Amino acid sequence: MEAPGFWDNPERSNEKMKQLKGLKDIVEGCDSLSSQYEDIMMLIEMGYEDEDPAMIPDIRAELDAFESQFEALRISTLLSDEYDKNNAILKLNAGAGGTESCDWCSMLYRMYTRWAERKGFSVEVLDMLDGEEAGIKSVTFQVNGMNAFGLLQSEKGVHRLVRISPFNAQGKRQTSFVSMDVMPDIEEDLDVDIRDEDIRIDTYRSSGAGGQHINKTSSAIRITHFPTGIVVTCQNERSQHMNKDKAMQMLKAKLFMLKKEENAEKLSDIRGNITEIGWGNQIRSYVMQPYTMVKDHRTGEETGNVDAVMDGALDQFINAYLKWKNNGGKPVGDASLDV
Repeated sequence: MEAPGFWDNPERSNEKMKQLKGLKDIVEGCDSLSSQYEDIMMLIEMGYEDEDPAMIPDIRAELDAFESQFEALRISTLLSDEYDKNNAILKLNAGAGGTESCDWCSMLYRMYTRWAERKGFSVEVLDMLDGEEAGIKSVTFQVNGMNAFGLLQSEKGVHRLVRISPFNAQGKRQTSFVSMDVMPDIEEDLDVDIRDEDIRIDTYRSSGAGGQHINKTSSAIRITHFPTGIVVTCQNERSQHMNKDKAMQMLKAKLFMLKKEENAEKLSDIRGNITEIGWGNQIRSYVMQPYTMVKDHRTGEETGNVDAVMDGALDQFINAYLKWKNNGGKPVGDASLDV
C-alpha cells in the first residue's frame, strides 16, 4: 500500500499514471497480437480447406500488419533506460552557411513536428530565434509523449544536407549542417550542484509570435554555464520567474546527462560510444541532388524517399538506431556515403 498522501502529490501521481498507462498499452498490444495471430491461422486453414488461392492477398495483408505491430512492440522493449519514457527537449542550431543553414534548420524542425504529430505527441516551443533573411537560426522545443526521449535520442548529432540551394543564384550544389541536441525532460529535482559563480543569467525580450505580455517585457531567460559552455534559453512560459525555473531545470538535466555519458565512457573505455555534437561528425546525410538519399552513418540505414523522411517518416531510422545501440553500437553495413 502506498504511503498516505501519495496520490495527493500531483507530480508523483502523474508519474504513476504514466507508468500505468505504459504498462496497459503493452498488455493491450500483446493481446492484439495474439488475436491477430489466431485470425491469420484461421484464414490459412480456410484457404487450405477451400483450396482458394484468392485468399492469399488477404492473408499477406494480415501478416504484414501483424509483423509491423510486432516490430513496434519489440522496439518498445529496447526503451528500458531510466529516462527513456520521459518527454524530450530538443535544440536545433544552424551551422555555418547563413540563410541556407537557417532554411535547413527550419526544414528539420518541421520534420520533427510532423513525426510528433504522427505519433500523437504534442510539441511545445520553448525558445526560437529566426534567421536574418529566412528560416530558423536556433529553436528549442519539447516533445511530450510516452517514450519521447527514448525514441528521439537517436537524433542527437549533426545533420547534413546536400542540395542545389534555392538561395544560390548560380544553381550550385551546396552542403549545410545543423546540430541537434536531445535531453530528457526530468521533472524531479536532480542532485546537481550548480554554483552561483559558475553561471550567468541574462534576461531579454521574447521574440516571435506571442501575446502582449510576451512581446513587451524582458521575460525570456538565458543561462550560461561557464565550466561546460552550455547555454539554455526559455521564453515560452508566462513569467520571467517561470522561464528561469524551466531554464534551470533544463541546465540541470543537461549537466546530469553529460555526467552519465562521461561515466559510461569511462566504464566502457570505448570513445566511439559517445557521439559529440560537432561539425564533421554528422550522424545522417540528406541528399536531394543529384540523386535522392537519406543515410544514417552509424547504422547504415538508408532510403531514397527523401520527401517522406522530411514529412516525418523517421521510424525506420529510429528503430535501426535502437537495434544498433542494443547491439553494442556495432556498425550495420557500410556507413559511408560518397556525395
